[in-house]
Amino acid sequence: MTASAASALLGRQLKQMQSDKDIPGISCGLVKDNIFEWEVMLMISDDCKYYGGGFYRAHLTFPLEYPHLPPKMTFQTPIFHPNIFATGDVCISILHAPTNDPYGYESASERWSPVQTPETILLSVISMLSSPNDESPANVEAARMWREDPKEFRKRCRANVRVSLGED
Repeated sequence: MTASAASALLGRQLKQMQSDKDIPGISCGLVKDNIFEWEVMLMISDDCKYYGGGFYRAHLTFPLEYPHLPPKMTFQTPIFHPNIFATGDVCISILHAPTNDPYGYESASERWSPVQTPETILLSVISMLSSPNDESPANVEAARMWREDPKEFRKRCRANVRVSLGED
């Protein structure tokens, strides 16, 4: 697929997401009119135990080879989570290139596939916020706290929610 084909596909997917009223809590737009870089706002519903009520800004950066290769997702708003690096980079199986995992943790079927869309990525990330995977953490401190000190983990997460709302 050429960059122009990827650009056209991303344009259709962005338009679909912007017009779809069935996706509550997700807003998308472009960064500097670049179809390969999206700004995303995730408004987390109150029923999410740790991040509920938060407004989290992130960027999705798509490669020219999209949809054959996955985008990269990076939170711009601070977020403390076992599957999010301190840099804000999201570590979730569907954003890993469609190759075999050299560590044997993920099967190829769990990794990126061209059938994934920005919508499925964002819905997976929202699900990940409620159900972290602490077996293969990007943030070891968050994973340890999630397992060993859930009260402190929740406290750290709620502090991030306040920051996301501009309260701190």
